[in-house]
Order: sequence, then structure tokens, then C-alpha cells
Amino acid sequence: QVQVVESGGGLVQAGGSLRLSCTASGLTFDDYAMGWFRQAPGKEREGVSCVSWHGGTTYYADSVKGRFTISRDNAKNTLYLQMNSLKPEDTAMYYCAARPGTGYCLGSWNERRTYGYWGQGTQVTVSS
Repeated sequence: QVQVVESGGGLVQAGGSLRLSCTASGLTFDDYAMGWFRQAPGKEREGVSCVSWHGGTTYYADSVKGRFTISRDNAKNTLYLQMNSLKPEDTAMYYCAARPGTGYCLGSWNERRTYGYWGQGTQVTVSS
């Protein structure tokens, strides 16, 4: 049984930082590209970032480039999202997801339908 569990969310002031973690079990972690998505109230879930199975290739949404860094530790079956210079518009539920297939993010990395396993999310709230 596959389980994906996010942690690390919380309340932070604008300009602050948070690091999200995501642990996956029940799958061969380094077979999967891994992604972060977020969903704000009343909005569609959007892709934030993706990392290839080996960690060497990353993709970011334009809105977070230069502020967020995705990484992974395959030995620990864990995915990370370092979020710096946070803005109120970053407030959302953040989800971790495993992408079956080649292990690479490719051009469709931000399409929800390409991910097979999802966590329950961790809330990030940025106050102004």
C-alpha cells in the first residue's frame, strides 16, 4: 500500500522561510519523478515544482522560480521543498505527488493527471 505524507507546513510572516518534507512508502521511491502542487481556496490545484528520479533535473512554476528549491533524498524516501522569501500569495495547501513512468518530469510535469499517488497535503499560510 502506497502512502505519501507531507509535513512542515505552518504560519510564517511574509519574507520568511519554510521547508516542506514528503515521505513516500510502499513504492520504489527512486523509480518516480516527484512533484509539489498547491491549491489555494477557490483556485485550481497548480504545479509548483518537479524533480527527476535522480534529483538532477528540476522544473519550477514561474511564480516560485528563484525562491523555492526542490530536492530529494532517495536513501530516505523523502522529498523536500525549501521555500524562501515567502509571499502572502504562496498561501495554499501543498501536496506531494509521485509521477509514474520514466522517472523524469518532462514537459507535462505540472499536469495533475500524470501523477499517480498523492498525499493529504500540508497547509502553508503566509501573513502580510
